[in-house]
Amino acid sequence: MPDPLFSEADKRYELMDGATYMMASPSVIHQQISGELSRQFSNFLLGKPCRVFSAPLDIRLFPREDRTDDTVVQPDLLVVCDKTKLSEGSCDGAPDLVIEIVSPSNTVQELLKKFNYYLDAGVREYWVVNPDTQTVQAHVLENGHFVSTIYKKDSAIPVSILPGLGIDLKSIWEGSSV
Repeated sequence: MPDPLFSEADKRYELMDGATYMMASPSVIHQQISGELSRQFSNFLLGKPCRVFSAPLDIRLFPREDRTDDTVVQPDLLVVCDKTKLSEGSCDGAPDLVIEIVSPSNTVQELLKKFNYYLDAGVREYWVVNPDTQTVQAHVLENGHFVSTIYKKDSAIPVSILPGLGIDLKSIWEGSSV
């Protein structure tokens, strides 16, 4: 018997190279980290043209006019500075910054595939946040390649696409416990 609380429409999926992948619900810690990152970005972006968005929002990295895209992802957070990329239900093209928060359901293959998608699409900055190790891998696009830096637990991460913004990791980890 189907669960009356959850319909098929409530499930989240990503489409990678035409294959559909169901996404697990985020944990409480995952949500706390996402909320704190969103708060820090939102506070900085007040009155500025860029906007931060939280999942679920479809990202059509390689948008086709007829909307037959074979790759549509839903990163945990994204920053978009070009409002023409925003449609009613998606971001059509590369966001300026993408943040993925690792959960037990993520695989190395999935993360590598997304790394390559974001690189090929021209995402200017891509972060992988790991709650278990309390680290963030920040990948910044330079000359067609990502230059990567790992930030540890008490660091502040300079946001290359938003000069003047540094994300305080200590506050992210402090708020991420159950």
